[in-house]
Amino acid sequence: MARDKCGKILIVDDNEDVLLSLNMLLKPYVEAIRVINTPERIIEFMDSFKPDVILLDMNFHRDAISGEEGYEWLDKILKHNPKSVVLFITAYVDTEKAVMAIKAGAIDFIPKPWDKKKLLDTVKSAVELSKERNRNINNQKQYTITEVSPQEAFARFIGECPAILDLKAQIKRVASTDANVLITGENGTGKDVVAHALHNLSARNTKPFVNIDLGCIPENLFESELFGYEKGAFTDAKGAKEGRVESANEGTLFLDEIGNLNLQTQQKLLTMIEKRQTQRIGSNEVNNVDVRILAATNANLCKKVGEGEFRQDLFYRLNTIELHLPPLRERGEDIILLAEHFLNIYSGKYSVGKVVLGASAKKKLMQHTWPGNVRELQHCIERSIVLNDKPELSAEDIRLETSSTASASYLTIGGIENVESLNLQTLEREAIKRAISLSNGNLTQAAEMLGITRFALYRKIEKLGI
Repeated sequence: MARDKCGKILIVDDNEDVLLSLNMLLKPYVEAIRVINTPERIIEFMDSFKPDVILLDMNFHRDAISGEEGYEWLDKILKHNPKSVVLFITAYVDTEKAVMAIKAGAIDFIPKPWDKKKLLDTVKSAVELSKERNRNINNQKQYTITEVSPQEAFARFIGECPAILDLKAQIKRVASTDANVLITGENGTGKDVVAHALHNLSARNTKPFVNIDLGCIPENLFESELFGYEKGAFTDAKGAKEGRVESANEGTLFLDEIGNLNLQTQQKLLTMIEKRQTQRIGSNEVNNVDVRILAATNANLCKKVGEGEFRQDLFYRLNTIELHLPPLRERGEDIILLAEHFLNIYSGKYSVGKVVLGASAKKKLMQHTWPGNVRELQHCIERSIVLNDKPELSAEDIRLETSSTASASYLTIGGIENVESLNLQTLEREAIKRAISLSNGNLTQAAEMLGITRFALYRKIEKLGI
């Protein structure tokens, strides 16, 4: 969670020891904390303290393990503010409760006893989700306006392998047009970096760049986030809100994880693209908009079209130009270039002086398959800087992710040979169940085992009816 403080946390638990422990643990990392030992005061603190995240105990009576009280209070919290981000605290976690909690609207579990690092990571992710849900509230536009040179536009785009050099050349050609672009590639390859480069090299680079991560937004909020709403349009719409499309007017709208968009919102997005008009929920007024759309996905949209999960006409509209990012394992010496880039960033951030990679460290980095791609490499280098005080890192100082190992162990323990069907959906369902079971209901850990984001796991749970 680094040293930067983020978010306001409300902790609700009837155990004074738990309140004290969590308060002491989280205090150095967050902006403010409030603790209460009775759930009856939750709404009061929601209105006065306005927490970004609520840590809620599931059981408030001695020997209670059902979690029913937690579900009841979760329902009250979400009725009071549907955008609330709630993490359950419980010593009794199983697969059934984990799935029930997610369906009820919780974000994740914090098991007792907790692992400090996982707890901090979970809280940080929850705060980020809370900020995302509340972005643009009260019509405050949350976008970046930049004016940069072509050299600056590629400052974050590290790489010299043939595929990346060809991609940079394509970006330069495409950026000057207003063509919609679909950016494809595995998770963690840097699709957002490509989107920013396209915007920064375009004639729109002094106008808004609005990013909406559809993988972090509940499905029932897609439409309101994209198109906004008027006061009274639905329960809890206490004021008007500008949609992201309006915010991006004359600029660039970046739709990350476009494959998550439901069919109903796909239709409205298609209409907006074709007519260049947008309409808020609850309004009869139509507004003209001028936006360039960049979309990104790690999914096979052609397959989704064939399965009826993605509109073919929208796919063609988004796919005027397709730019593909290769996985890190196919980029050769770029691995070392990126590693050295992150070394410079984190050695400065943590004030440890100049740090270099030794020959054995470079060999280890080159031999790894990097299932998490550039994002995994970035975390690996940051972890190596934090845990070592050497001017030169060796192979033993490079601590690689274990998610691929955990996924492999599932195949060994659960075994494909023990699954009656080789249907991909069935295998995926069994893998998710197994990961949730192995992680004792900790969905953050389960997602790591599966090699996907926690929010992607939520969507799969809902989609597969687990």
